[in-house]
Amino acid sequence: MKKSMKTYVLILSQVFPSSHPRTGKPTEFCIKMKNALAVQRGDAPQWNKELKEKYPTALKIHTIRANYEYWHNAFEQIEAGQACLSVRQWSGKPRRSRQTEIVRLTSEDGIGLQKLEIDKDRDVILGLNISGKHTDIETVANNDGLSLQDWKDWFRGYDLNRPLAVIHFTKFRY
Repeated sequence: MKKSMKTYVLILSQVFPSSHPRTGKPTEFCIKMKNALAVQRGDAPQWNKELKEKYPTALKIHTIRANYEYWHNAFEQIEAGQACLSVRQWSGKPRRSRQTEIVRLTSEDGIGLQKLEIDKDRDVILGLNISGKHTDIETVANNDGLSLQDWKDWFRGYDLNRPLAVIHFTKFRY
């Protein structure tokens, strides 16, 4: 009997959380992630550098999550072909409705993980290091499907002294 593959669940927010100034407004994360996957597959050949500059937040090529250690262990299994990543949304109210799967991804799809460490002084972000490489904060925010201000507001309540997980939906890496 074939052993079933372990599934790690990642839920994308449909709306900005109550802690965000844009609370309740659509994030459009689902369509932005689907756009990124379409570009990678070549289903959006018209997408180019000029469009990326004009619409910098139109693609969500990754998501950033707390608990780097958990995601590191998950991606060891995903890369070994023992697990997959199920990207989902709530069908209605978060935690009070059914989850709807958007896409199921494996290592064959090019997904990956990088460690994000934030240099800060008190509450001021001084810089980002992804896998040991200094990375532009606005680029990271845009690749996360957010403007720089929305990204900063989103992560305001996070413990930025601990490493974060950058979970890539495409083959792109910093």
